Amino acid sequence: MAETPRLKPEQADQAQQPGGLSITATATDGIRVLTAVGEIDHHTGDRLRQALDVTGTAQPRIVIDLRQVTFLDSSGINLLISAHQHITQAGGRLRLAGPTTPVQRVLSLVGIDALIDCRGTLPPP
Repeated sequence: MAETPRLKPEQADQAQQPGGLSITATATDGIRVLTAVGEIDHHTGDRLRQALDVTGTAQPRIVIDLRQVTFLDSSGINLLISAHQHITQAGGRLRLAGPTTPVQRVLSLVGIDALIDCRGTLPPP
């Protein structure tokens, strides 16, 4: 009898959720760049929320790279608005970069692109 391969907990979590989300964080010149891959929705939003936590950070500067995000629902929109408010209150700045066409459409329809700085490309390093 063939044994089913065991997944690491983070792999199992994504395997159970169609359209999972992965977040990779890097930093350049004091700017935290969060590269999101997948879908930002009710099921995956906590990953992004945790990556956006600025508790104890003075004047945080964060860019969310949306080039590989395929879907954004209302909970993702609320998450971005909340993050923008917290980061702004901490004296920082949030920028959205490189949204795909479907994500840009959602951002424009709800007016997020007027509230949060949204650019077609990532800022130069």
